[in-house]
Amino acid sequence: MKTAYNSEILNSFSDISKLLFKVSKKDADKNGLTVVQLKALYKISQRPNLGLVELAEILKLTNSTVSGVVDRLVHSGFVERRNPPHDRRAITIHLTEKGEEKLEQAILNESELVQKLNKIKQLPEEDIQQLLRIHKQIQDILSE
Repeated sequence: MKTAYNSEILNSFSDISKLLFKVSKKDADKNGLTVVQLKALYKISQRPNLGLVELAEILKLTNSTVSGVVDRLVHSGFVERRNPPHDRRAITIHLTEKGEEKLEQAILNESELVQKLNKIKQLPEEDIQQLLRIHKQIQDILSE
């Protein structure tokens, strides 16, 4: 009987992943962005002075992929690259005013993902804590 669980477990994760992507894509499409661009704008807004390598690690993407995403965001006027005065070789990424407005619009403008996450947050606190604990255990097992 335990073998049957393998398929159910994998299907459960796959289904949730697909649904999260579908909802995120709706939000991104509505704002003229890709899912990765929207995630990048959000992560950049959370961490000022973020470098390209750090952003790639946070997004769990390659440096070259994130470099291309940032190039397109720069071209669209949503982010800018800056050289910090203390290290002229380093480059940090910052939201422009236009980028801040786009992100605010994307999040506050009836974001379906935010609405769904707010519904999930209405689950009992102990259920959420148990879910997070189990997810952490699964992450630990998968990364062994």
